[in-house]
Order: sequence, then C-alpha cells, then structure tokens
Amino acid sequence: MVKENSISVVVPALNEAGGIAAMLKRLDGLRARGGEVILVDGGSTDGTLEQASCHVDRVVQSAPGRARQMNVGAAAARGDILWFLHADTLASPDADRLILAALARRRRWGRFDVRLSGRHPLLRLVERMMNLRSRLSGIATGDQGIFVSRDLFESLGGFPEQPLMEDIEICRRLRRASGWPACLSPPLVTSSRRWETAGVVRTILLMWGLRLAYFCGVPAHRLAARYRRV
Repeated sequence: MVKENSISVVVPALNEAGGIAAMLKRLDGLRARGGEVILVDGGSTDGTLEQASCHVDRVVQSAPGRARQMNVGAAAARGDILWFLHADTLASPDADRLILAALARRRRWGRFDVRLSGRHPLLRLVERMMNLRSRLSGIATGDQGIFVSRDLFESLGGFPEQPLMEDIEICRRLRRASGWPACLSPPLVTSSRRWETAGVVRTILLMWGLRLAYFCGVPAHRLAARYRRV
C-alpha cells in the first residue's frame, strides 16, 4: 500500500533492456519506504519488460511517445507526489527523501542537477551549462528528474502531448503556476549516449538550436522531425 505523502515514480521506456534493471534497482529503497515505481512501456521488443518486472510495482502499456507515456503513468499512480525519471537515468538511493524534504518547505515542484555518464571533457561543460541554465531560467529538462505534487500536475492537465520539448513546456506552465523549482543535489546520472552517438559538438549545437527555435515559436512537430533525422 502506498503511504500518504508518498512518491510515485513514473518511468517511460521503449527498448531499454540493456540498462533498465540497474536503473530500477536504485529505487528499491524508495519502494521499501512506501513509494511505488510504475514502468510505462511504449511497445518494447527487446526484453525490457522481462528485465524490469522484478523491480517495479506495476507495468502499464501505452502507445509510444514520452509525454503520452508519462501521462498514462501519472493516471495510474497512487502517490500524491509524481516523479518522472527517464529509463537511462540513475538516481541516488536517498533521492526520494530529498524530494520530500523539498516539498515540506512549501515547494510544489522541482528537479535535480544532472551529471552525464561519459568521460569526454566537453560533457563536463554540457552538464554544468544544463544545471546553470536551469537555475537561471526555472526550466528543467526531463533528464533532470522533474517531480511535482499531483494536484499541481493535474491542474495543468499533465504533460502536453507533443513529440518534443514536452519537458520545457510543462516547466513553463509549472513556473507560471507555482514559481521557481526546487533545485536538488546530488545529481542524477544520465546516459550520454545521445551525445556520443551523434557526436558531442554536433549534439550540443543541435540541442541549442532546437531550444532556441522552440522559444522563438517553431512548432514542436517540426523540431521533432529535425531531431529524428539526426
């Protein structure tokens, strides 16, 4: 049974068999303390469900799409705090305690600092810029493990079901509705595979360009098409 003032972790996944078990094991302490972990699968074909089944409270099926999957998971969750974690992101064992402490200080949403898993020197710059940009703007990315009280999340209608920048958009709405996020450490460790696969410099320029275009009003579906091509 999920306790009052407890956390429901929502993990959207699609073909993450290689790392999903290690990611979910980090949440065993949270589950022991009364929280729950929900895996929302978007149609994996690589054994993700078999790897994850021993480490979650529930598996929910959804059509693919990160925003859609997270909304489906939130609807199935029983906790009054929702924490959205990517399937390639590792949390510290006591991260849930930090979330509860932050929300006890009358904050209604927040995120963590992030550290990238790779060793390339430019990745250190990328993670520092991500954390600094978030502190200055009040906007977080999905890699930073956004958490939010259920009532605030539901009042905003959940994640906008767009193919890209759903994290940026919901943070805009959260900031307008409830002010700046709580910014927590120690950092989450998120996979650097996106940068390493496409090239670190190329990915930096791509992501900066996409975010600038989005802030200038380019529709998310057009940006998603460009992102997929790369």
